[in-house]
Amino acid sequence: MIPLLIALAGGTGAAARFIVDGVVRSWARTALPLGTIFINLSGSLLMGLLAGLVMAHHAPESLQLILGTGFLGGYTTFSTASLETIRLVQSGRTGLALLNGVGTMAGCVGAAAAGVGLALLL
Repeated sequence: MIPLLIALAGGTGAAARFIVDGVVRSWARTALPLGTIFINLSGSLLMGLLAGLVMAHHAPESLQLILGTGFLGGYTTFSTASLETIRLVQSGRTGLALLNGVGTMAGCVGAAAAGVGLALLL
C-alpha cells in the first residue's frame, strides 16, 4: 500500500510544483527562475521539518516515506534548477547563474537544517 501512496503523493507534488511555479512566474518576471528557487527552498524546509518530526518520534516513518519521498520528491526539482543554471550561463548571465546554482544549494541546505531544528524544538 505504501508504494501506491508514494506514487499518488509524488503525482500530487508534481502538480503542486507546476501550479506554484506558474503563480510565482506571474508575480515576478525576471531571468532568475524564482519559481524553481521558491519551490526548492520551501520543499527543503518541509523535508527538514518532516525528517525532524520523525527523528523526534513525533511522526511515523511511513509519513516521511509518503510525504517526503512522494509529495516532496515530486514537488522539488534539482534537475530543473540545474538546467535553468545552464541556460543562464548560455545566455551570458553568469552572475545570475552563480546566484541560482550556489545560492539555491546553500539556501536549500539551510532551509532543511532550519526545518529539522524547528521540528526538534516541538
